Amino acid sequence: MICVVSSDRKRASADDEPPYARYAFLNPYNLTLLAGAATTAAATGHWWIAVCAAATEGLWMVFAPDSKVLQRAAWDKRWERAKQNELEEHQNQKFLRLTPEDQTRAHALRDQRARIYQLAAENPSLAMDLMKDELAKLDALLEDYLDLAIVCARCESQLRGFDLVDLQRRGQFYQDQVAHFPKGDRRSEVAQKNLEVLAARKNRMEAMQRNLQTARGHMDLMENSFRLLGDEIVTMANPTELATRLDDLRIGVQAIRETAEEVEENYDQLEEEPAKQMRR
Repeated sequence: MICVVSSDRKRASADDEPPYARYAFLNPYNLTLLAGAATTAAATGHWWIAVCAAATEGLWMVFAPDSKVLQRAAWDKRWERAKQNELEEHQNQKFLRLTPEDQTRAHALRDQRARIYQLAAENPSLAMDLMKDELAKLDALLEDYLDLAIVCARCESQLRGFDLVDLQRRGQFYQDQVAHFPKGDRRSEVAQKNLEVLAARKNRMEAMQRNLQTARGHMDLMENSFRLLGDEIVTMANPTELATRLDDLRIGVQAIRETAEEVEENYDQLEEEPAKQMRR
């Protein structure tokens, strides 16, 4: 079974919120102060130090997580780094499943994405605060590209297992049997079933080849669109231009997913068809 579209990247909205309370508590400064207060209280026997530290910590945990200043100064950046590291690790796992050629292409696409980020930052007409959500779509597009490349690799591996010459040879053999044995003969019936199975396999192989070619074409489209976007972003005057370009590319991604699902369906049918035919 081919996993066509990765669903693990679709998180609930709650998971997309930075864990400000955890950041407020689990940071070196806060933990150091707590540990220092506890150690001092234990060493001196002045337990009021520990009580004051606990009270101060309580106030800190009440107000600090909601502090806009702290969020902008440190925690939002920490959250962005964590998400980016998680995304890159997730993508690296997918990179390992690609063919060497597709790995090279995917690395080039990721480099092109980084170039687009850099060019957008250097364009004085584009406000990066407004571009943040739009540029994030590039990560989703790269994920779709990797998913599609994995599907193509699986389909190509399956197609390499087909021996069309042998398929034709066996087809001719069973056609001769059908023609040789009289109608109603059990041997003729079995030969006819074998012909049906071979025909089904040939049809699935041809369908998979067509879908694979379409999927490869979509990958080329994404690569060319990334390059075009890199050319255009240098002269873009406002964020709506980038938004339009990315939205158009996302529409193309939907077609990619539909193609990939069709590839998967044909792959599964190809695996199951012989068994179905023989059970008749």
